[in-house]
Amino acid sequence: MMLIRTILLMALCALSGFVYSQTASTTVSLTLPVVTLMDVEPTGSITLNFTRPTEAGNALVAPTPNTSKWINYTSAIASGGLTRRITASVNQVIAGVNIRLQAAAASGAGGGTLGTSAGQVTLTTTPTTIISGIGGAYTGNGANNGHGLTISLSTNTYANLQAQANTAIVITYTITE
Repeated sequence: MMLIRTILLMALCALSGFVYSQTASTTVSLTLPVVTLMDVEPTGSITLNFTRPTEAGNALVAPTPNTSKWINYTSAIASGGLTRRITASVNQVIAGVNIRLQAAAASGAGGGTLGTSAGQVTLTTTPTTIISGIGGAYTGNGANNGHGLTISLSTNTYANLQAQANTAIVITYTITE
């Protein structure tokens, strides 16, 4: 008798769970847009000046490389889309002078598939890749986030050098697929 009561009680408990169970569903629509944003932080220009030698027969002294600029970006690519890259170019070259740029490895508060530096490049008026392989990623905003930039000058062909003062060179950065 006790065994029958126990079996009946267990059966009623099992059935009551099925009787009182309910399910519901909700449809959620979302949009994840394609995003391609990039900037250089902090804003403002930099100054790099060669120093004249103090002794006859010595070469010009190249300026100390500038490391104050950072590239920040946000990227969300389309499904099956290509990775992105960042290129850099200058509006003009100076005879006898190399303008060099190097993007460091990504650091800071970002995440995702961050790009890879191409190492040090010499800038010309033709865009040159400085960072490649950017997928869905963000670098964080401002200095000390993203890719630190090192901008430097050096002489290349001394015979082509001509004195100049306050010559403005514009470096253009472009993010593209």
